[in-house]
Amino acid sequence: MDPSVVSVLGLLLCISCLLLILVWKKGLGKGKLPPGPVPLPIIGNLLQLNLKNISESLCMLAKEYGPVFSLQLGLERVVVLHGYKAIKEALIDQGDNFSNRASMPIFEFVNNGLGVGVSNGERWKQLRRLSLMTLRNLGMGKRSIEERIQEEAKFLVEELKKTKGLPCDPMFILRSAPCNVICSVVFQKHFEYKDQKFLHLIELIDSEFKILSSTWIKVYNSFPSLVHYLPGSHHKVFEIFRSMYKFILEEVKEHQRTLDHNHPRDFIDYFLMKIEQEKQHPQSEFTIENLIWTVNVLFRAGTESTSTTLRFGLLILLKHPEIIEKMHEEIERVIGRSRSPCMEDRNKMPYTNAVVHEIQRYVDLLPTGVPHAVSQDTQFRQYLIPKGTTIMPLLTSVMNDDEEFPNPHQFDPGHFLDESGNFKKSDYFMPFSTGKRMCLGEGLARMELFLFSTSIVQNFTLKPLIDPKEIDTNPVGLGLSKVAPPYQLCFLPS
Repeated sequence: MDPSVVSVLGLLLCISCLLLILVWKKGLGKGKLPPGPVPLPIIGNLLQLNLKNISESLCMLAKEYGPVFSLQLGLERVVVLHGYKAIKEALIDQGDNFSNRASMPIFEFVNNGLGVGVSNGERWKQLRRLSLMTLRNLGMGKRSIEERIQEEAKFLVEELKKTKGLPCDPMFILRSAPCNVICSVVFQKHFEYKDQKFLHLIELIDSEFKILSSTWIKVYNSFPSLVHYLPGSHHKVFEIFRSMYKFILEEVKEHQRTLDHNHPRDFIDYFLMKIEQEKQHPQSEFTIENLIWTVNVLFRAGTESTSTTLRFGLLILLKHPEIIEKMHEEIERVIGRSRSPCMEDRNKMPYTNAVVHEIQRYVDLLPTGVPHAVSQDTQFRQYLIPKGTTIMPLLTSVMNDDEEFPNPHQFDPGHFLDESGNFKKSDYFMPFSTGKRMCLGEGLARMELFLFSTSIVQNFTLKPLIDPKEIDTNPVGLGLSKVAPPYQLCFLPS
C-alpha cells in the first residue's frame, strides 16, 4: 500500500480515537451519564476488567467512582448500580423505566428477541402476565405444586440410595430432580433419570447454560458483528438452541393433537388455549414461536440455577459438619423420619430455613444479575441516562453488604436469625433479583430448595472424602455466573 495512504489512514484512526474520548468526557462533564473510567477506542473498558471475575472488578471500580458509574464494554454503554440503595431506587422505585431487558445479540440472532426472557414492551408484558397466571393456575406457591416437588424429592432420595454410600459426584442427580419438576409443569411428564430422551434434554440444558454464562458470550454480545464470524463457542450454542427448539416443538405438536380445552394439563396447554383465543388478532404475541422460547427460558432458569445452588449447598455443608448436626436435630424434632418434609414445616424450622437462605446468599449465583435497559430517557439521581442504555444491577454488592450481613464472605446461618433464634427476613436477599423483571419461578425455586435440601439431610449422613477444613468452596470457571468446584461425597443412609 502507498505510504501516503497508510499515513492518512493512521491519522484518521488517531482522530477517531480522540473524538471518541472527547465525546465520552463531554457526556460526563454535562452530568448526563454517571462518572466512570475513560474507555479505549473500540474495546472500551474491557481491559480494566478481570473477565474471569467481572463482579469483583466492578466492585473495585465502585470504590473509585461511586454506587452509580458508567462503562463502555465494546460498543455497549453500561451503567452499573452498586449497593442496595441504588438498585432499589432503579429496579423498584423507578421500575417501569428500568424494566426492559438489555440488548443481547446472541438471542437476537437465534430467536429474534422472542419469549418472555429477552423480550420488551407489550410483548414482554403480555407473555409475563400469561406465564405468571399459568404458573399460579398450575399451583405455584400452592399445595398442588408442592406435592409435585415432594414426589420428586422421593425419587431424588431413592437415586441417592442407589449410590450405596460409595463416593459419588451428585451433579447429575441434583440436576435431574429440578429438571423433572419443570417437566411436570411444562409437559405434565415425569422421566426416569436414565431415560434417553431425558438425558438428551439434561445435556442440552447443561451445555446451553454453561456457554451462555461464559465470558466468551459477553465478548460476543459486545462485538457481535465481528465475533459472529470467528470460531468460538457461540457456534456451539446456536446448535444447542436449534436442538432445544426441536425438542420443545415436538412436545407442542403432541399437545396440539391431544389438547382438551376443558382440562388443561400443563403450561403448554394453557398457552395453546390462549393462542386459540387470540387467533383472530394477527398481531397477537401468543404464537408457537413465543411459546417455544418461553418454555426454553423456564427450563434454563428452572433447572440449572436450582441444581447449581443445591450442589454448592452440599459442598458448603460438608465443610461445616456442625451446621448439619443442628439441621439434623431440628428436622428430627419437627418432622421425624416417618413422613416427608412439607412447606408448613418451614415456619417451625427457623435454623434450616436460615441455612437454605444463607446458601443462596453465600453462593451468589449471578453476581452481576441479568442486564436491564432503560425504556426511555431516564432521570436517575443527578444523571440523565439515554434510552436503551444497558443497566447492570450488581446483585453481589447487596448479597455481600457488610452492614446487613456482618462478615459477608463467611458462611453463617446467623445472618438470617434474630437474637431469639427466629428466622429473620432481609430486603437485601436478592438471589432472584428484584423489581418487575424478578425471576418468574421464584416461588417454585424456593420450595424446591427447601424441600430437596431438607429431604437429603433427613435421609442421609453426608460424609466428605477429605478433612472438612481442607474443603475448598471457592467457585471455579467464573464468567457471568458461579460454578461449584468438582467434588465427591458419600450419602450414608441415616
